[in-house]
Amino acid sequence: MKLSRLALSIALAPSLALAAQPASHEQALKLSDTLITANRAVEQRSDSSAASTVFTRADIERLRPASVPALLTQVPGVQVSNYGGRGALFGLNVRGTSTAQTLVLIDGVRAGSATAGSAALQFLSVDQIERIEVLRGSRSAIHGADAMGGVIQIFTRRGDGEGLRPYVRIAGGSDSTWERNLGLSGGNERTRFNLSAGLEETAGIDRTHTSFASDADHDAYRNRSLALSLSHSFNDTLEGGFTILDQRGKTETDNPFGREDPPGSWIYNPTKPYDEYSISTSTLWLDGRINEMWHSRIELGHSEDKQENFDKLFPGSSVNNTYRDSANWLNTLALGNGHSLRLGLDYLNDKVRSSNDFAVSNRDNKAAFIQHSFQGERFGTELGMRHDDNQQFGSENTFNGALSYQLDSANQLILSYSEGFRVPTFADLYWPLYDGYQGNPDLKPEKSRSYELQWRSQLAPSTRLEASLYRTDFRDLITTVTTNDFPWEGTTANVNRARVNGFEATLQQELFGWHSDLGISVIDPRDRGTGRTLPNRARRTLNLNLDRQFGDIGLGATFTAVSSSYANAANTSELPGYGVLDLRASWQASSELAFDVKLANVLDKDYSRLVYSYSQDWQEYGYRETPFTAMLGVTWTPNL
Repeated sequence: MKLSRLALSIALAPSLALAAQPASHEQALKLSDTLITANRAVEQRSDSSAASTVFTRADIERLRPASVPALLTQVPGVQVSNYGGRGALFGLNVRGTSTAQTLVLIDGVRAGSATAGSAALQFLSVDQIERIEVLRGSRSAIHGADAMGGVIQIFTRRGDGEGLRPYVRIAGGSDSTWERNLGLSGGNERTRFNLSAGLEETAGIDRTHTSFASDADHDAYRNRSLALSLSHSFNDTLEGGFTILDQRGKTETDNPFGREDPPGSWIYNPTKPYDEYSISTSTLWLDGRINEMWHSRIELGHSEDKQENFDKLFPGSSVNNTYRDSANWLNTLALGNGHSLRLGLDYLNDKVRSSNDFAVSNRDNKAAFIQHSFQGERFGTELGMRHDDNQQFGSENTFNGALSYQLDSANQLILSYSEGFRVPTFADLYWPLYDGYQGNPDLKPEKSRSYELQWRSQLAPSTRLEASLYRTDFRDLITTVTTNDFPWEGTTANVNRARVNGFEATLQQELFGWHSDLGISVIDPRDRGTGRTLPNRARRTLNLNLDRQFGDIGLGATFTAVSSSYANAANTSELPGYGVLDLRASWQASSELAFDVKLANVLDKDYSRLVYSYSQDWQEYGYRETPFTAMLGVTWTPNL
C-alpha cells in the first residue's frame, strides 16, 4: 500500500524548470501573508495547502493576550482549557486531538517535555515573541512525530529597521500583576539584532474551589524572560544567525485531591505544592542560495524543559527534565513553471533526567523527507513522504497529498490527505507504579489518517472566507486501562480507536471602519469503541474580534464562546459551556509614547474546569479560571 502511494507520487510529478525566488526566512517573519511552518520553507499562505492562522507582532500588540494559551483561543478549531489562571497547567485540543498530539516548535526546535508529552506554553512571555504560526491538521509527512492535530511554531523577537531602537514597557493590574519589559533592537543593511528581557509577577488567584484548607490561598506566579536574536548577511546569497530564548521562574499550584501519604495508604493529606521551572531554546542557522535553483538551510538546535516539583508541607522534591538536540538540513529546489521540490534530513535526540527510575532515558530519531509541489494557473498539487527511523520504535513512513483547483479569480478548492503518528512518551512507557498508575513498555505509536476539503474565497474586496470540512481517524490511541473499580488506577495501553468529524470557518470583514475576524468550529469527536464523546472536547467554539482605529486611538473587543463538554470518558459528568468578553483600548500619545488598557472577562464568568473528582459535586473540587481583571500598560520607544 505504501509503495503504491510512493509510486503514484513519482508518476504524477511533472517536468522540471526554473522558478522565482521567494522572500528570505528573516524577511518573511515580518509579513502576514507568508507561511514558513507548513513546508519548512517560505511560501505564500495562498499557495499552501495547510489550514493556518498567523499572528504577527502587530497582532500580539493589538490583542494584548496575557499568555500564549490565551492567544491560541483565537484560532478556530483550537480549544484551550486552563487549570487555574496565569502560569497554570492547560490542555490544548487542536481539531479534537489531545495536547500531546500537537507539535510545538520554537524557532524550528522541538519544545516541550518528553515525559509529559506537552510544551509549557504557559511559561512563555508574549513580549519575547515575534510571530506565531498555527497549522490545523496533520503535518507528520513534513515534521514527523507528534504533528497529528497540527503544528504550533513560535518565532522569537527579531530586529527591525536600521540604527538602534530601544523600547520599555511597564504594565500593572489586578491581583498585584506587574509586567516589566525592556529591549534594544536594530542593525544595518546586513546585520539585525534584538535583545530583550522581562519580569512578570502576579499574586494570582485561588486556582481551585475549596477542598483542603491549604488550597484556600492565592497561587502566585513569577517569570523572568530573556531573548536574543542576531542575523547577518555575509553576501547576497548567504545569511546566518542564532536565537536564544530563556524563561524561568516559579509557579504555585493547588492539588484539590490531596496527597496519598504514604503511597498506598489511602490516607490523603493537604498539600501546598509549587514548581520551579526553566524553559530554554537555542538555534544556530545558515541559509544560502547555492544557485538559481537550489536554496539550502542548515539548523542546529537545543532545547531544555526543566521542572522541579516541591511541596511546602512535605520534604524533598521530584524532577522531570527534558534535553533535546537536533540538526536539520532543508533544501528547496525551484524547478520552474510552478514546480518545486523540498528535501530534508532531520536528526533528534531526546534525553530525560527524572526522579523516577525510567528503564530507558535516551533515544534518537533519524528522518528524511521529500515533497513535490506544483502551482499552476488553475491546478496545484502536493505529494510527499517522510521516513522516520526511531531508536525505540523502528521505521515509520508517512504520506501526504493535496490537490487544489482555482474555480475563478476569487474561489479556490483544496482536497488533501495526510497521515500522522505519535511515539509514546517516556512516562507512557516507563512510569513506575505509583498511586495506582503505571506505564507500559510494550506500547506502539499512535496513528492517524486525515481527509480535508477547504474552500477559500474572496467574497468581496473587504470580505475573506476560509472554510474546512475534515475527518480524522485514529488507531492505537494510548489510554489508561483500569485494573479495578477505580477509574484513576491502571496502566497505559493501545486500545482506543477514535474519529473526529469537523467543520471550521474564518470570516474577515471590513465594515464602516471596523475590522472583524470571526472563527467558528464544530466537531464530533467519538471513541469508536464506545460511541461516546471524547472528554474535554467542546463540540462548538466561536471567537470574534472587532477592532477600529480612530486616529491615534484604537478600540477593540474579543468574544469567545465554548459549548458544554464531558469531563470523563464515560460521559457522566458534564462541564457547562461559557462565554467570555474582553475589551481593549490603546492611545498613541506621541511618536514615542503609547498607552493601552485591557479588561479581561468583563462579565466575570466563572467557568471552572474538572480534572477528576472523587465526588459527584465536581464544582467543589474543580479548577477555577481567571475572573475579571484589568491591566494598564505604557510603552516607551525613544527615538535615538
